[in-house]
Amino acid sequence: MSEYQVTEQEISAAKVPHDIFLSNLIMNHILLFTAIAAFGGKYINLLVLIPILSFIALSVTFYRASRVKREDSEFIYVHWQIARRWSIFFGCILMLLCTVSFLGWLGQQYGNMMKEMTYALIGGLGILPTLMSVLVLVIIESDSLHHARLGTYPKGARRRYLNEED
Repeated sequence: MSEYQVTEQEISAAKVPHDIFLSNLIMNHILLFTAIAAFGGKYINLLVLIPILSFIALSVTFYRASRVKREDSEFIYVHWQIARRWSIFFGCILMLLCTVSFLGWLGQQYGNMMKEMTYALIGGLGILPTLMSVLVLVIIESDSLHHARLGTYPKGARRRYLNEED
């Protein structure tokens, strides 16, 4: 890293994208999912709220990451780009979940699939990969947030986002 000292304002601003992303992962995909699933089949339709809320949080991350200028602060810029990178990955995982859920619904409505088979399809090919990704991304983003708090970059971030050597 260069000799530039990061200010407290930059550290505070660099933590924001990781806070948004971690809040989405933990509160939405873990706690809200668990709360809805705990109430059983009567409220299973509320699970559609989880990807909707997640797409809103990801959209905020994409929008704000596109507005951050490298010239203003490289430190803040890099941390927003890190959050954007993992948001793209997670957005793809959510698209997989939505696609599998839609195909399961189509199969049940028009293909005469049993309800249990639909749940198994959506759970095994949609929800399971999403939850596994959430767990891995919580660890990755927690590390990035830790780096932001320390005023440092994760390994390889300068090379990836600033085209510089470490």
